[in-house]
Amino acid sequence: MQKYRQWSAMLAITRASLRSIFRSPSAVIFSIAFPLIFILVFGFMSSGGNVSVNVSMDTSSDTSNPIYASITKIPGLKFIKGDTSKINSELAKGRIAALIQIQATGKPGSPYIINLTSSAAANPQNIQLIQTILGSVISKMNQVAFKDIPSIATINNTIRQVPGRTYRTIDFILPGQLGFSLLSAGVFGVAFLFFNLRQQLVLKRFYATPIRRLYIILGEALSRVIFQLITAIIIIGIGHFAFKFTLVHGLLTFVNIMALSFIALILFMGFGFIVSGMAKNESTIPPLANLITLPQFLLAGTFFSIDNFPNWMQPLCKILPLTHFNTAMRNISFEGASLLDCSSDITVLLIWTVFVYAIAYKIFKWE
Repeated sequence: MQKYRQWSAMLAITRASLRSIFRSPSAVIFSIAFPLIFILVFGFMSSGGNVSVNVSMDTSSDTSNPIYASITKIPGLKFIKGDTSKINSELAKGRIAALIQIQATGKPGSPYIINLTSSAAANPQNIQLIQTILGSVISKMNQVAFKDIPSIATINNTIRQVPGRTYRTIDFILPGQLGFSLLSAGVFGVAFLFFNLRQQLVLKRFYATPIRRLYIILGEALSRVIFQLITAIIIIGIGHFAFKFTLVHGLLTFVNIMALSFIALILFMGFGFIVSGMAKNESTIPPLANLITLPQFLLAGTFFSIDNFPNWMQPLCKILPLTHFNTAMRNISFEGASLLDCSSDITVLLIWTVFVYAIAYKIFKWE
């Protein structure tokens, strides 16, 4: 009689358990896929040459000097061209961080001076970044070709300000957080709701009543819409009154934001219907839902501008619907744009809505 081997039994259990773990979508996605996504995203952000700041060259600048030729070749500075009125408008809105002016001083020790013009709407961190980049360029030029003079140029530390609204961190963060709140609620809320209604045979019991299927969905969806719009009101209210979140035109801006939130929420709920139809059991809902929400959370400009990503990745970011919600939301709240002004972003959201609900219609299950 062969002796029972405890180690063999233990290893058999280990193999079976390990096989079970790898067959679990939740375990694979939460343990492997999500950490890799975070590593890739923040790795791209921290790698060199990926930071981009919009600037413009003042028309009165001396463009015949070597400084001009050097700074226009820097990947981190994206030079915006246009007529003076357009440039000044973009500068006042913060879309252009600074206007760069290079002037000859006539002094032998420092032949050029660089002046910067900005506005309160510009992110202060971008101004500091521009000063750092310009200082680095000047230092490198001094070491290579201008060793005989103290410095080829100096940077004027006094930055001229044009009128503009004060830019606060909350003006960037709150739209992204509101968008992700709507996305998460639309996907997770609808997916779990209709999966449980189907599994608990509640939908089947509805069939015994005179109500039609369409009205069942509309009734449940309407409750979600009302709840999330109330949530949006709370988020915007706290942001505005406690942290001075900008609502340029007051109540009119708020109404435009709520209309945009309604459009986005209808779209995001469509993703929830898709997840509900694809889910085999309740444990598969979180990984499926996170495959939709997490990439948008990281790549759609929720915490940081998509300009921080490599050029090849930015078109992918601009496809995501949350990117267009965030962009439109920031334009409406901070720049005072109307829904009509944001028609391009809203059009993308509507195209996504048609596409998503076409898929949801095909795969949605009643039983």
